Amino acid sequence: MELLTPAIGLIFWNTIIFLIVLFILGKWGWPVITKGLRKREQDIKNSLLAAEDAKQEMEKLKAGNEELLNQARQERDNILKEAKQTSNQMIEQARQSAKQEAENIIEQAKQDIISEKEKAVKEVKSQMAQLSLDIAQKVLEQEVENPQRSEELIKKQMEKLSFR
Repeated sequence: MELLTPAIGLIFWNTIIFLIVLFILGKWGWPVITKGLRKREQDIKNSLLAAEDAKQEMEKLKAGNEELLNQARQERDNILKEAKQTSNQMIEQARQSAKQEAENIIEQAKQDIISEKEKAVKEVKSQMAQLSLDIAQKVLEQEVENPQRSEELIKKQMEKLSFR
């Protein structure tokens, strides 16, 4: 039973040792421990705040990236639209140029036809004049010799002209 009921001396010395340990811990141990706990608590708070700031910064960056992406898409669409307009304008200009060139060629061909026609008419007139001179010469030669013969010659020459 002695083990169950401690002696008064044991209780006294245990109490004194406990008080000494309590005093030493109170004087030098707990301030260091509480200071370390407070520092750790502050570090955890700072880390949480830094994480929250980083999270907000990431959200801002994400929103900024979305904005930049939207702007890039819009700029791409504008560039494609401008390129399409430019190509349409170039096609229309080429079409107008080809049309103008075709009109110029047609007009030149008409001018050439008119020129050739006038040239042909002049040539026909020249040949007619030559034929008239030939007829007149033959008529005069024949008239001097025989008036009846000159009439026949004129008729023959007229028939030749109508067949040509």
